Amino acid sequence: MIYTQTPLTSAIRKAVALTWGVTGEGERLYGGEESAAYRLDGHVVRVGPAWRAPAESEWCHAIAHHAAAKLPEAVAPLRVPGGTTVVMVEGRPISCWPYIEGAWPDSDVPEQRLAGARLLAGLHEALVGCRPGPRPVLAFQEHGLYGDPPGDAAALADPELDRWLAAFHATHPVRHPLHGDYYTGNTLASDGRIVAVLDWDETFVGAPEIELAAAALEWGDDELGPSKEFVAAYHEAGGTAGHLDEESLAQLIRHKLRREYAYFRKAVRAGVRHDADDLEYHRTRTELFHRLRP
Repeated sequence: MIYTQTPLTSAIRKAVALTWGVTGEGERLYGGEESAAYRLDGHVVRVGPAWRAPAESEWCHAIAHHAAAKLPEAVAPLRVPGGTTVVMVEGRPISCWPYIEGAWPDSDVPEQRLAGARLLAGLHEALVGCRPGPRPVLAFQEHGLYGDPPGDAAALADPELDRWLAAFHATHPVRHPLHGDYYTGNTLASDGRIVAVLDWDETFVGAPEIELAAAALEWGDDELGPSKEFVAAYHEAGGTAGHLDEESLAQLIRHKLRREYAYFRKAVRAGVRHDADDLEYHRTRTELFHRLRP
């Protein structure tokens, strides 16, 4: 996995100190393909990419705040005195968050996998009444979601999938905000319990079945398929997504895999050089896209 090397500059440190009163050495936290996170004095400072407009971050952060008001595990950013959550420094959106002690959960451990499913159900319940208005910029996962062929994944063109997605959304009208990137790396566990949901940059409004299918793959009990156990635990916990039959689960996962392919190609065009593990992961995920075709 290639993580961004965006530094915590003196200008950013100064702005954080003046805005939130937060100072410290700045320990780089693990992870972050687009935003770099630094721990300072019991807080986390996130340095976003230069191409992300503050309006997009504010929109996502408002959803995080809505979730945090109802779900203790949802982590939301600190507001600035004017009520917003972002300051722009050197052309980058900067935000400040509470630091939560923990480590990534292990989805290979059944108890943690099921805890992830139950937390996702609670998260969807917390967000079902949120009405944030249109997202300022389409989320990456939204491209091709409603049946329009995504131009950034031509090598995985699939008119049948496109038609299926259009038909699915015509018959599944429930929409509410979704986390958008619900996998183990955006959660934290402590003493065997998941204590935090992090990183709201990819949140968007959509059918909850989309996120349930994607999460069933990410938290799967093997590397090449979704976890039916995860889906069952989510439904038992009262999540908002409806029943997913085999075809629906497979096709929604294939949409996610096609977006992963597009993201990989985007990174290549930006000059990212992937290592052997990344290339093998990309190969197996592309194969899975084809293997799951109904």
